[in-house]
Parts: sequence; C-alpha cells; structure tokens
Amino acid sequence: MKRFFALLLGFCLLTPTLSSAQTVARPSLWHVRGPQSDVYLLGSVHILPPGVQWRSQEIEQAIARADTFVFEVPQDEKSIGRLKVMIAAKGMLPPGETLRPMLSKRAQADFDAVLASSGLPASAVERSRPWLAGLQLLFAQIAKHNFAVENGVDSQLAAHAIKAAKPLRYLETIEQQFAVLAPTDRKLEMEQFEAGLVDLKDIAAQVQPMVDAWAAGDQKKLDGLINGDLDRFPAARKALLDDRNRAWLPQISAMLKEKGTFLVTVGAGHLTGPTGLPTLLREAGHKVDGP
Repeated sequence: MKRFFALLLGFCLLTPTLSSAQTVARPSLWHVRGPQSDVYLLGSVHILPPGVQWRSQEIEQAIARADTFVFEVPQDEKSIGRLKVMIAAKGMLPPGETLRPMLSKRAQADFDAVLASSGLPASAVERSRPWLAGLQLLFAQIAKHNFAVENGVDSQLAAHAIKAAKPLRYLETIEQQFAVLAPTDRKLEMEQFEAGLVDLKDIAAQVQPMVDAWAAGDQKKLDGLINGDLDRFPAARKALLDDRNRAWLPQISAMLKEKGTFLVTVGAGHLTGPTGLPTLLREAGHKVDGP
C-alpha cells in the first residue's frame, strides 16, 4: 500500500480489482545506458487481479533484451522458510504488553475500525508486535478481494526468467528486508504501524488512485500520492524508501559497468520523485531515458 503496509507485500503498491476500463495498463519504463550495458527500470505492482495487461510493446522489448532479471528480494522456498523462522522468533510483544494501549488515541480509533472490518478477533493480534499485527490485518483484508501474488508484475517476470533460464539477481537479502519490516527501533515501528492503519480501513478507496496513476504511467501523480503521505512520517519514509534507494544505487551503477542488459523490477514507489532511483542515477551522472 502507499505507506507501511506496502512493505509487507513487497513495497509500495497493492492493487484492488480493477474495473474493465483499466485492465490495460501502460506503466512507465526507464532506460539507463552505461558504457558496456543497459539497465531497464520497471515499477512493479506486486499483487494484481487476473487479466490486467501491463506488458506494453516497450516492456516486451525490454524483457526480450534482458540477459539478467533483478528484483528486490528472493522469494524462493528457502528464503521464505528463513522469513517464517524470523517472524516466529521476533513477532510477539514482551509478557504483560498488549498492542492497543501502545497506540495513540487517534490510532486506537483507526485500529478498532480496521480490526472490525478485518473480521479478526482482538485476541488474534493483541499480543503481536505492531509489524506482525500489520501483516495479520493486511492479509485478512486481502482475503476479501480478488488479489493474487502470482498475478503480480514481479511474479510474472520471475516465472518468465526461470522458464527462459535467465539469471536472477536481488538488491536485498531476506534478512535485510526483514530488518525494515521489523525494526529494532520501537518508536519507528509504531510510527510505521500507525501510518498504515489509515490505509487499511478501506484498501480499495485508498489505493485505487495510485493504481490508476501507475496504469497510466503518470509519475507526477504517483509521486504525489506516495510521497505526499509519507512526508507526514519522515522516519518511516527514510526507512522504507529513501535509505533503500540509496543502498541500491551503487548496485545498479555497478551493473552499468558490466556487459549485458538488466531488467530491474522494484516497487513503483522507489522510482518516483526527487529521491527515486531514476533521479539518483541522473544525479550520479548516468544517462536515463524515460518519463
């Protein structure tokens, strides 16, 4: 979603069922030219309903040219297994603590509304740390919609790469992404959780404008929708977007010195605005063609 809960499913966009008029999407694509290689940057929607056609002619050409497919984090069975172990080890509050009293008064009202709409009993989340409660509430909401990870941009491209025997690379390890998901800074964790509760009250209403902007390739609108909200939560924004973008920048710069063509697919929120990857790459002196 457009704030914290985007992270829980791979960061930065979660898609409700699109209307029939929106089943053909034209997401933006950037082309970065290096001395020996080319890097394409594609903004991902990580969960989609079936039937959304997002592979434009331009994107199809990038897919065909790509020698290596790059994603945020591995999603193989071994990595997911490690993630489950970390969740079990770090997902519960200390003895004697419960979640609701930890929230601000405003966030308590949001929490109650989200809990009621999710259909989960309070007992299901009251002992969970905020980040884990966020997962539980999000997946309960998702169950009400026609969402599927296998329909997402990342999943479809990974399946294509595996079938074509193309190399896969990742910008982060599962441990690095978990560290953002479950920060040791309790204040930051609570800020992220409270920021995301607003979205969870009505997923479709909150996210549909972002989906429309992504589908239309409207980067200015998409940036305003994502960054406009996160500006209210600077610590969360720094952890979820800005720090990660800057950590990815040298990795992508290094790809530009290799031989070959790379298709880098990350959450669409990582590509917008003054701290997005296209802007950072231009500031680093790379030639970037695109919106």
